[in-house]
Amino acid sequence: MAGPGDPQRPVDEPDVVTADDAADLVELADAAQSEVRRFLSTVTEVGAGSNPEAAIPLLLLAVSDLLAVGARLGAIVDVVPAERFEPDVGPDPDVEPLRAALANALEGIDEYAEVVDPLMGPELTTSTISGDLVAVAQAVVQGLRHAEAGAVLEALWWWQFSYLSVWGERASSTLRALQSLLGHLRLDVEDDVAAEAEYDALQP
Repeated sequence: MAGPGDPQRPVDEPDVVTADDAADLVELADAAQSEVRRFLSTVTEVGAGSNPEAAIPLLLLAVSDLLAVGARLGAIVDVVPAERFEPDVGPDPDVEPLRAALANALEGIDEYAEVVDPLMGPELTTSTISGDLVAVAQAVVQGLRHAEAGAVLEALWWWQFSYLSVWGERASSTLRALQSLLGHLRLDVEDDVAAEAEYDALQP
């Protein structure tokens, strides 16, 4: 199965993995699985509208935690499984219901502006938090399917490759949007409301 870009592996055999390397990779795979499941659970919960008041903080935490694992994946050397091509784990899941549910839950605050590539220039585009979250979910769930099939190295390869090519960028962009949203929600209040809250906070 081909992923975004061209995820064909190098023809050369990968370097020998030592016992210490293997232990580190297993630990990283366990951490990645845990955060991927938490992320998928959170976006599903937000899409279901079960806790609308906490939607933005929950998404902020889930995306931040997933990006922390992504940073670890991006910082290590390339993970190269023994097989040259990615094994087929079946058809991709249908993510359109999740996209629609998130767009509905985030109605009115979903769309945001972003810089296409900050290293190339100030060109702006429009994105949606719901679209970004679904793009991330679609990418990371593929690695989870490999992990659940027992192919840990394959899962790590996919998570690392797709972090660098797809979901790292989308998650980083939506994290900025979520943080900005939270800042507006917390700070854009009337002066008398802010003063009253500050007074209450200072009371013993």
